[in-house]
Amino acid sequence: MNDILPDVSGTWRYLESVVRDIVQSYGYDEIRLPLLEHTELFRRSIGEVTDIVEKEMYTFADRNGESLTLRPEATASVVRAGITNGLLHNQRQKLWTSGPMFRYEKPQKGRYRQFHQFDVEALGFDGPDVDAELIIMCARMWRTLGLSRLTLEINSLGTADSRARYRKALVEYFSGVKSRLDEDSIRRLGQNPLRILDSKNPDMQDIVATAPVMLDFLDQDSAEHFQALKGLLEVAGVAYTINPRLVRGLDYYNRTVFEWVTDALGSQGAVCSGGRYDGLVEKLGGRPTPAVGWAMGIERLVALFAACGAEAPAAGTDVYFVAVGDSALVQAFALAEDLRDRVTGIRVEANLGGGSFKSQLKRADKSNAAYALILGEQEIADQCVGLKPLRSTEDQSSIAVDALAETLAGRLGKTVAG
Repeated sequence: MNDILPDVSGTWRYLESVVRDIVQSYGYDEIRLPLLEHTELFRRSIGEVTDIVEKEMYTFADRNGESLTLRPEATASVVRAGITNGLLHNQRQKLWTSGPMFRYEKPQKGRYRQFHQFDVEALGFDGPDVDAELIIMCARMWRTLGLSRLTLEINSLGTADSRARYRKALVEYFSGVKSRLDEDSIRRLGQNPLRILDSKNPDMQDIVATAPVMLDFLDQDSAEHFQALKGLLEVAGVAYTINPRLVRGLDYYNRTVFEWVTDALGSQGAVCSGGRYDGLVEKLGGRPTPAVGWAMGIERLVALFAACGAEAPAAGTDVYFVAVGDSALVQAFALAEDLRDRVTGIRVEANLGGGSFKSQLKRADKSNAAYALILGEQEIADQCVGLKPLRSTEDQSSIAVDALAETLAGRLGKTVAG
Protein backbone atom coordinates (compact mmCIF):
# COMPACT_ATOMS: atom_id res chain seq x y z
CA MET A 1 0.00 0.00 0.00
CA ASN A 2 1.44 3.34 -0.93
CA ASP A 3 1.05 7.05 -0.23
CA ILE A 4 -0.09 9.52 -2.86
CA LEU A 5 2.14 12.53 -2.28
CA PRO A 6 1.43 16.20 -3.03
CA ASP A 7 3.60 16.25 -6.15
CA VAL A 8 1.25 13.78 -7.88
CA SER A 9 -2.05 14.34 -6.07
CA GLY A 10 -2.79 17.30 -8.36
CA THR A 11 -2.65 14.97 -11.35
CA TRP A 12 -4.99 12.56 -9.55
CA ARG A 13 -7.48 15.35 -8.86
CA TYR A 14 -7.38 16.52 -12.46
CA LEU A 15 -7.88 13.05 -13.94
CA GLU A 16 -10.64 12.18 -11.48
CA SER A 17 -12.45 15.44 -12.23
CA VAL A 18 -12.28 14.86 -16.00
CA VAL A 19 -13.57 11.29 -15.66
CA ARG A 20 -16.31 12.36 -13.25
CA ASP A 21 -17.49 15.21 -15.47
CA ILE A 22 -17.64 13.01 -18.57
CA VAL A 23 -19.48 10.20 -16.78
CA GLN A 24 -21.99 12.65 -15.34
CA SER A 25 -22.50 14.22 -18.78
CA TYR A 26 -23.95 10.84 -19.84
CA GLY A 27 -26.50 10.96 -17.01
CA TYR A 28 -24.79 8.77 -14.39
CA ASP A 29 -25.22 9.64 -10.69
CA GLU A 30 -22.80 9.06 -7.83
CA ILE A 31 -23.29 6.37 -5.18
CA ARG A 32 -20.95 6.05 -2.20
CA LEU A 33 -20.33 2.61 -0.73
CA PRO A 34 -18.71 1.13 2.40
CA LEU A 35 -15.22 -0.31 2.29
CA LEU A 36 -16.34 -3.41 4.20
CA GLU A 37 -18.89 -6.00 3.08
CA HIS A 38 -19.88 -9.46 4.26
CA THR A 39 -17.45 -11.94 2.70
CA GLU A 40 -20.29 -14.01 1.26
CA LEU A 41 -21.19 -11.15 -1.09
CA PHE A 42 -17.92 -11.54 -2.97
CA ARG A 43 -17.88 -15.32 -2.83
CA ARG A 44 -21.31 -15.44 -4.44
CA SER A 45 -20.69 -12.70 -7.00
CA ILE A 46 -17.05 -12.98 -8.06
CA GLY A 47 -16.92 -16.77 -7.81
CA GLU A 48 -15.24 -19.26 -5.48
CA VAL A 49 -12.79 -20.44 -8.15
CA THR A 50 -11.17 -17.10 -8.91
CA ASP A 51 -7.80 -15.71 -7.87
CA ILE A 52 -9.52 -12.82 -6.11
CA VAL A 53 -11.57 -15.01 -3.77
CA GLU A 54 -9.04 -17.81 -3.40
CA LYS A 55 -5.87 -15.76 -2.91
CA GLU A 56 -6.34 -12.01 -2.80
CA MET A 57 -9.14 -10.90 -0.47
CA TYR A 58 -8.47 -9.25 2.88
CA THR A 59 -10.90 -11.22 5.02
CA PHE A 60 -11.27 -11.31 8.81
CA ALA A 61 -13.79 -12.08 11.55
CA ASP A 62 -15.25 -9.16 13.47
CA ARG A 63 -16.01 -9.21 17.21
CA ASN A 64 -19.29 -11.03 16.57
CA GLY A 65 -17.53 -13.69 14.54
CA GLU A 66 -18.95 -12.50 11.22
CA SER A 67 -16.65 -12.79 8.21
CA LEU A 68 -15.99 -9.39 6.63
CA THR A 69 -13.90 -8.44 3.61
CA LEU A 70 -12.32 -5.22 2.43
CA ARG A 71 -13.92 -4.73 -0.98
CA PRO A 72 -11.75 -6.08 -3.82
CA GLU A 73 -14.01 -4.51 -6.48
CA ALA A 74 -17.12 -2.32 -6.60
CA THR A 75 -19.72 -4.00 -8.83
CA ALA A 76 -20.96 -6.47 -6.21
CA SER A 77 -21.32 -3.61 -3.70
CA VAL A 78 -23.28 -1.51 -6.20
CA VAL A 79 -25.67 -4.42 -6.80
CA ARG A 80 -25.99 -5.11 -3.07
CA ALA A 81 -26.76 -1.44 -2.43
CA GLY A 82 -29.32 -1.43 -5.23
CA ILE A 83 -31.11 -4.45 -3.79
CA THR A 84 -31.04 -3.44 -0.12
CA ASN A 85 -32.13 0.14 -0.81
CA GLY A 86 -34.89 -0.67 -3.30
CA LEU A 87 -33.19 1.09 -6.19
CA LEU A 88 -33.88 -1.64 -8.73
CA HIS A 89 -37.60 -2.34 -8.25
CA ASN A 90 -39.29 -1.20 -11.46
CA GLN A 91 -36.42 1.24 -11.94
CA ARG A 92 -33.33 1.66 -14.06
CA GLN A 93 -30.18 3.11 -12.57
CA LYS A 94 -27.08 4.70 -14.08
CA LEU A 95 -24.50 4.94 -11.28
CA TRP A 96 -20.84 5.66 -10.68
CA THR A 97 -18.60 5.32 -7.67
CA SER A 98 -14.91 5.62 -6.91
CA GLY A 99 -12.46 4.91 -4.14
CA PRO A 100 -9.95 2.42 -2.74
CA MET A 101 -10.15 -1.35 -3.31
CA PHE A 102 -8.00 -4.03 -1.66
CA ARG A 103 -6.33 -7.17 -3.01
CA TYR A 104 -3.46 -9.12 -1.51
CA GLU A 105 -1.27 -9.21 -4.62
CA LYS A 106 2.44 -9.13 -5.25
CA PRO A 107 3.25 -5.40 -5.26
CA GLN A 108 4.74 -4.09 -8.48
CA LYS A 109 4.66 -0.94 -10.57
CA GLY A 110 1.05 -0.01 -11.22
CA ARG A 111 -0.29 -2.76 -8.94
CA TYR A 112 -0.73 -2.16 -5.22
CA ARG A 113 -2.59 -3.92 -2.43
CA GLN A 114 -4.66 -0.80 -1.90
CA PHE A 115 -5.57 0.56 -5.30
CA HIS A 116 -8.20 2.96 -6.57
CA GLN A 117 -10.95 2.42 -9.10
CA PHE A 118 -13.52 4.50 -10.91
CA ASP A 119 -16.57 2.30 -11.45
CA VAL A 120 -19.59 2.91 -13.72
CA GLU A 121 -22.70 0.69 -13.77
CA ALA A 122 -25.97 0.70 -15.72
CA LEU A 123 -28.67 -1.52 -14.20
CA GLY A 124 -31.96 -2.38 -15.85
CA PHE A 125 -30.79 -1.97 -19.47
CA ASP A 126 -30.65 -5.05 -21.69
CA GLY A 127 -29.82 -3.77 -25.19
CA PRO A 128 -26.43 -3.41 -26.86
CA ASP A 129 -26.93 0.36 -26.94
CA VAL A 130 -25.93 0.80 -23.29
CA ASP A 131 -22.90 -1.48 -23.82
CA ALA A 132 -21.89 0.80 -26.67
CA GLU A 133 -22.53 3.95 -24.61
CA LEU A 134 -20.19 2.80 -21.86
CA ILE A 135 -17.43 2.01 -24.33
CA ILE A 136 -17.93 5.24 -26.30
CA MET A 137 -17.82 7.14 -22.99
CA CYS A 138 -14.33 5.71 -22.40
CA ALA A 139 -13.23 6.73 -25.89
CA ARG A 140 -14.33 10.29 -25.09
CA MET A 141 -12.24 10.23 -21.91
CA TRP A 142 -9.13 9.19 -23.81
CA ARG A 143 -9.66 11.98 -26.37
CA THR A 144 -10.24 14.58 -23.67
CA LEU A 145 -7.10 13.53 -21.81
CA GLY A 146 -5.00 13.27 -24.97
CA LEU A 147 -4.29 9.56 -24.53
CA SER A 148 -3.61 7.74 -27.80
CA ARG A 149 -1.86 4.50 -26.83
CA LEU A 150 -5.03 2.53 -26.09
CA THR A 151 -6.68 -0.32 -27.96
CA LEU A 152 -10.19 -1.68 -27.40
CA GLU A 153 -10.64 -5.45 -27.20
CA ILE A 154 -14.14 -6.95 -27.16
CA ASN A 155 -15.69 -10.42 -26.93
CA SER A 156 -19.00 -12.08 -26.09
CA LEU A 157 -19.44 -14.82 -23.51
CA GLY A 158 -23.02 -15.59 -24.51
CA THR A 159 -25.72 -16.86 -22.16
CA ALA A 160 -25.51 -19.51 -19.46
CA ASP A 161 -26.72 -22.17 -21.93
CA SER A 162 -24.18 -21.29 -24.63
CA ARG A 163 -21.43 -21.13 -22.01
CA ALA A 164 -22.44 -24.61 -20.80
CA ARG A 165 -21.88 -25.95 -24.33
CA TYR A 166 -18.60 -24.08 -24.52
CA ARG A 167 -17.58 -25.37 -21.09
CA LYS A 168 -18.14 -28.95 -22.26
CA ALA A 169 -15.91 -28.33 -25.30
CA LEU A 170 -13.20 -26.79 -23.12
CA VAL A 171 -13.23 -29.69 -20.67
CA GLU A 172 -12.82 -32.11 -23.56
CA TYR A 173 -10.00 -30.06 -25.09
CA PHE A 174 -8.02 -29.41 -21.88
CA SER A 175 -8.48 -33.01 -20.72
CA GLY A 176 -6.65 -34.04 -23.86
CA VAL A 177 -3.62 -31.97 -22.86
CA LYS A 178 -3.95 -32.44 -19.10
CA SER A 179 -0.33 -33.49 -18.69
CA ARG A 180 0.75 -30.01 -19.80
CA LEU A 181 -1.58 -28.07 -17.50
CA ASP A 182 -0.25 -26.31 -14.42
CA GLU A 183 -1.65 -27.00 -10.95
CA ASP A 184 -4.16 -24.13 -11.01
CA SER A 185 -5.48 -25.14 -14.41
CA ILE A 186 -5.95 -28.79 -13.40
CA ARG A 187 -7.95 -27.69 -10.38
CA ARG A 188 -10.05 -25.30 -12.48
CA LEU A 189 -10.68 -27.92 -15.15
CA GLY A 190 -13.32 -29.58 -13.00
CA GLN A 191 -14.75 -26.37 -11.56
CA ASN A 192 -14.55 -23.53 -14.09
CA PRO A 193 -12.49 -24.26 -17.22
CA LEU A 194 -13.09 -20.73 -18.59
CA ARG A 195 -10.67 -19.51 -15.91
CA ILE A 196 -7.91 -21.49 -17.64
CA LEU A 197 -8.23 -19.10 -20.60
CA ASP A 198 -7.31 -16.29 -18.20
CA SER A 199 -4.05 -18.00 -17.19
CA LYS A 200 -1.00 -15.73 -17.04
CA ASN A 201 1.42 -18.67 -17.02
CA PRO A 202 3.66 -18.20 -20.11
CA ASP A 203 4.06 -21.99 -20.42
CA MET A 204 0.28 -22.25 -20.92
CA GLN A 205 -0.15 -19.70 -23.67
CA ASP A 206 0.28 -22.03 -26.64
CA ILE A 207 -2.30 -24.40 -25.13
CA VAL A 208 -4.74 -21.56 -24.54
CA ALA A 209 -4.17 -20.20 -28.06
CA THR A 210 -5.47 -23.37 -29.71
CA ALA A 211 -8.46 -23.92 -27.38
CA PRO A 212 -12.02 -23.72 -28.74
CA VAL A 213 -13.39 -20.19 -29.24
CA MET A 214 -16.47 -18.95 -27.36
CA LEU A 215 -17.81 -17.06 -30.39
CA ASP A 216 -18.33 -20.41 -32.15
CA PHE A 217 -20.77 -21.45 -29.41
CA LEU A 218 -22.88 -18.28 -29.12
CA ASP A 219 -26.66 -18.58 -29.07
CA GLN A 220 -28.50 -16.56 -31.70
CA ASP A 221 -29.63 -13.76 -29.36
CA SER A 222 -26.10 -13.24 -28.04
CA ALA A 223 -24.67 -13.29 -31.56
CA GLU A 224 -27.19 -10.64 -32.64
CA HIS A 225 -26.45 -8.58 -29.52
CA PHE A 226 -22.71 -8.71 -30.28
CA GLN A 227 -23.26 -7.84 -33.94
CA ALA A 228 -25.39 -4.82 -32.97
CA LEU A 229 -22.73 -3.67 -30.50
CA LYS A 230 -20.07 -3.80 -33.21
CA GLY A 231 -22.29 -1.79 -35.52
CA LEU A 232 -22.85 0.94 -32.92
CA LEU A 233 -19.12 1.21 -32.24
CA GLU A 234 -18.37 1.47 -35.94
CA VAL A 235 -20.94 4.24 -36.42
CA ALA A 236 -19.34 6.11 -33.50
CA GLY A 237 -15.88 5.70 -35.03
CA VAL A 238 -14.55 3.59 -32.15
CA ALA A 239 -12.02 1.07 -33.43
CA TYR A 240 -11.96 -2.36 -31.81
CA THR A 241 -10.29 -5.76 -31.98
CA ILE A 242 -12.18 -8.99 -31.30
CA ASN A 243 -10.24 -11.01 -28.72
CA PRO A 244 -11.86 -14.46 -28.45
CA ARG A 245 -9.72 -15.26 -25.37
CA LEU A 246 -11.03 -12.32 -23.37
CA VAL A 247 -13.09 -13.81 -20.53
CA ARG A 248 -12.38 -11.39 -17.65
CA GLY A 249 -11.39 -12.61 -14.18
CA LEU A 250 -14.84 -12.57 -12.57
CA ASP A 251 -17.51 -15.26 -12.86
CA TYR A 252 -20.53 -12.98 -13.16
CA TYR A 253 -19.95 -11.78 -16.74
CA ASN A 254 -22.11 -12.80 -19.70
CA ARG A 255 -22.43 -11.57 -23.28
CA THR A 256 -20.36 -8.41 -23.79
CA VAL A 257 -16.92 -8.17 -22.20
CA PHE A 258 -14.29 -5.57 -23.09
CA GLU A 259 -10.93 -4.16 -22.12
CA TRP A 260 -9.05 -1.00 -23.01
CA VAL A 261 -5.39 -2.05 -23.10
CA THR A 262 -2.13 -0.18 -23.64
CA ASP A 263 1.42 -1.09 -24.62
CA ALA A 264 2.81 1.84 -22.61
CA LEU A 265 2.85 0.22 -19.15
CA GLY A 266 4.63 -3.08 -19.65
CA SER A 267 2.80 -6.06 -18.18
CA GLN A 268 0.14 -3.85 -16.61
CA GLY A 269 -1.69 -3.42 -19.90
CA ALA A 270 -5.38 -3.29 -18.90
CA VAL A 271 -6.47 0.26 -18.00
CA CYS A 272 -10.27 -0.07 -18.11
CA SER A 273 -12.28 -3.30 -18.19
CA GLY A 274 -15.91 -4.29 -18.01
CA GLY A 275 -18.84 -6.14 -19.41
CA ARG A 276 -22.39 -7.35 -18.96
CA TYR A 277 -23.57 -9.25 -15.85
CA ASP A 278 -27.26 -9.91 -16.43
CA GLY A 279 -27.57 -12.65 -13.80
CA LEU A 280 -25.81 -11.04 -10.85
CA VAL A 281 -28.74 -9.12 -9.33
CA GLU A 282 -30.88 -12.26 -9.22
CA LYS A 283 -27.96 -14.30 -7.89
CA LEU A 284 -27.61 -11.88 -4.97
CA GLY A 285 -31.30 -12.02 -4.10
CA GLY A 286 -32.88 -9.37 -6.32
CA ARG A 287 -35.27 -9.65 -9.22
CA PRO A 288 -33.84 -10.56 -12.63
CA THR A 289 -32.15 -7.36 -13.83
CA PRO A 290 -29.87 -6.87 -16.83
CA ALA A 291 -26.74 -4.85 -16.05
CA VAL A 292 -23.44 -3.76 -17.53
CA GLY A 293 -20.50 -1.67 -16.33
CA TRP A 294 -16.78 -0.99 -16.28
CA ALA A 295 -14.02 -0.28 -13.80
CA MET A 296 -10.87 1.75 -14.38
CA GLY A 297 -7.72 1.68 -12.27
CA ILE A 298 -6.75 5.22 -11.31
CA GLU A 299 -3.11 4.24 -10.71
CA ARG A 300 -2.97 2.83 -14.23
CA LEU A 301 -4.60 5.96 -15.65
CA VAL A 302 -2.09 8.21 -13.85
CA ALA A 303 0.82 6.09 -15.13
CA LEU A 304 -0.52 6.11 -18.70
CA PHE A 305 -1.09 9.87 -18.54
CA ALA A 306 2.58 10.32 -17.66
CA ALA A 307 3.76 7.75 -20.23
CA CYS A 308 1.93 9.64 -22.97
CA GLY A 309 3.74 12.85 -21.98
CA ALA A 310 0.56 14.57 -20.85
CA GLU A 311 0.50 17.05 -17.99
CA ALA A 312 -2.30 18.21 -15.74
CA PRO A 313 -3.03 21.95 -15.73
CA ALA A 314 -0.80 23.68 -13.22
CA ALA A 315 -2.48 23.81 -9.84
CA GLY A 316 -1.11 26.30 -7.39
CA THR A 317 -1.86 29.49 -5.56
CA ASP A 318 -3.28 32.42 -7.51
CA VAL A 319 -1.92 35.07 -5.14
CA TYR A 320 0.49 34.98 -2.21
CA PHE A 321 0.55 37.68 0.47
CA VAL A 322 4.02 38.89 1.43
CA ALA A 323 3.54 40.75 4.70
CA VAL A 324 6.43 42.49 6.47
CA GLY A 325 5.69 43.45 10.07
CA ASP A 326 2.94 42.57 12.55
CA SER A 327 0.49 45.18 11.28
CA ALA A 328 0.99 43.98 7.73
CA LEU A 329 0.31 40.39 8.77
CA VAL A 330 -2.99 41.35 10.37
CA GLN A 331 -3.96 43.34 7.28
CA ALA A 332 -2.93 40.46 4.98
CA PHE A 333 -5.13 38.00 6.85
CA ALA A 334 -8.12 40.35 6.61
CA LEU A 335 -7.58 41.02 2.91
CA ALA A 336 -7.06 37.31 2.17
CA GLU A 337 -10.44 36.47 3.69
CA ASP A 338 -12.07 39.34 1.81
CA LEU A 339 -10.67 38.03 -1.49
CA ARG A 340 -11.90 34.50 -0.75
CA ASP A 341 -15.34 35.95 -0.05
CA ARG A 342 -15.52 38.19 -3.11
CA VAL A 343 -13.55 36.50 -5.94
CA THR A 344 -15.07 33.22 -7.07
CA GLY A 345 -12.63 30.32 -7.01
CA ILE A 346 -9.55 32.36 -6.12
CA ARG A 347 -6.72 30.54 -4.34
CA VAL A 348 -5.09 32.81 -1.77
CA GLU A 349 -2.15 31.93 0.44
CA ALA A 350 -0.99 34.13 3.28
CA ASN A 351 2.61 33.90 4.45
CA LEU A 352 2.92 32.00 7.72
CA GLY A 353 5.81 31.85 10.13
CA GLY A 354 7.25 35.30 9.48
CA GLY A 355 10.48 35.74 7.57
CA SER A 356 12.29 38.49 5.73
CA PHE A 357 10.91 40.15 2.61
CA LYS A 358 13.33 38.14 0.47
CA SER A 359 12.48 34.79 2.05
CA GLN A 360 8.76 35.47 1.72
CA LEU A 361 9.17 36.28 -1.98
CA LYS A 362 10.95 32.94 -2.41
CA ARG A 363 7.99 31.19 -0.77
CA ALA A 364 5.61 33.07 -3.03
CA ASP A 365 7.53 31.93 -6.10
CA LYS A 366 7.65 28.32 -4.86
CA SER A 367 3.88 28.36 -4.34
CA ASN A 368 3.46 28.79 -8.11
CA ALA A 369 1.38 31.90 -7.50
CA ALA A 370 0.67 34.22 -10.41
CA TYR A 371 1.12 37.29 -8.23
CA ALA A 372 2.72 38.29 -4.96
CA LEU A 373 0.66 40.80 -2.98
CA ILE A 374 3.06 42.94 -0.97
CA LEU A 375 2.14 44.67 2.27
CA GLY A 376 4.50 46.74 4.39
CA GLU A 377 4.27 49.90 6.51
CA GLN A 378 4.16 52.18 3.45
CA GLU A 379 1.39 50.17 1.74
CA ILE A 380 -0.70 50.20 4.93
CA ALA A 381 -0.27 53.97 5.24
CA ASP A 382 -1.27 54.46 1.58
CA GLN A 383 -4.18 51.96 1.76
CA CYS A 384 -2.78 50.01 -1.17
CA VAL A 385 -1.16 46.67 -2.01
CA GLY A 386 1.90 46.03 -4.14
CA LEU A 387 1.10 43.70 -7.05
CA LYS A 388 4.19 41.83 -8.24
CA PRO A 389 3.78 39.46 -11.24
CA LEU A 390 5.67 36.21 -10.72
CA ARG A 391 4.88 34.39 -13.99
CA SER A 392 4.97 37.20 -16.55
CA THR A 393 6.95 40.24 -17.60
CA GLU A 394 4.33 42.72 -16.39
CA ASP A 395 5.63 45.60 -14.30
CA GLN A 396 5.01 45.70 -10.58
CA SER A 397 2.19 48.09 -9.68
CA SER A 398 0.33 49.48 -6.72
CA ILE A 399 -3.40 48.71 -6.34
CA ALA A 400 -5.80 50.50 -4.01
CA VAL A 401 -7.22 48.14 -1.38
CA ASP A 402 -10.77 48.99 -2.47
CA ALA A 403 -9.99 47.92 -6.06
CA LEU A 404 -7.99 44.79 -5.22
CA ALA A 405 -10.77 42.21 -5.71
CA GLU A 406 -11.89 43.63 -9.07
CA THR A 407 -8.31 43.99 -10.32
CA LEU A 408 -7.34 40.43 -9.45
CA ALA A 409 -10.57 38.99 -10.83
CA GLY A 410 -9.87 40.71 -14.14
CA ARG A 411 -6.25 39.56 -14.36
CA LEU A 412 -7.01 35.98 -13.27
CA GLY A 413 -10.08 35.54 -15.45
CA LYS A 414 -12.41 35.13 -12.47
CA THR A 415 -15.61 36.85 -11.37
CA VAL A 416 -16.45 38.98 -8.37
CA ALA A 417 -19.20 37.45 -6.27
CA GLY A 418 -22.36 39.46 -5.77
